[in-house]
Amino acid sequence: MLTRRFFTSCALCAVTGFIATDAKAQTPANGPGVSRKILQQTDGPADGYVSIVVEAEIPPNGFVAWHTHPGIESSYMAAGAFELMVKGQPNRMVKAGEGFQVPPVTPHAVQNGPAPTKIAVTYIVKKGEPLATPVPAPV
Repeated sequence: MLTRRFFTSCALCAVTGFIATDAKAQTPANGPGVSRKILQQTDGPADGYVSIVVEAEIPPNGFVAWHTHPGIESSYMAAGAFELMVKGQPNRMVKAGEGFQVPPVTPHAVQNGPAPTKIAVTYIVKKGEPLATPVPAPV
């Protein structure tokens, strides 16, 4: 069952060490086989917020643990496919060429498929707050 892995490292974001600051965002600690690269970071769109563009890669069958963000996450799936789980919404498959958004402070997780996945992610989050916070799997 997926919920047994709820403390696994977040593949799309940092569970620890990835803070949205007015300087460059700190590079997150990678989970097994997960890679992340900050492509761009800019202040705004409003005072107290920062926009961060990240390229993330998730290995085959990788799991992204349940977590939240202090702002909106907008993602585009460049390659691969995974099951996206968002609290309060039905689980859905997201495949290459599709996008998705996760509202602020909404628990979500990902179960990757059998192929590597590559995602372009834009976070618009409050400065100085952790980019991601782990949470227990919803019941």
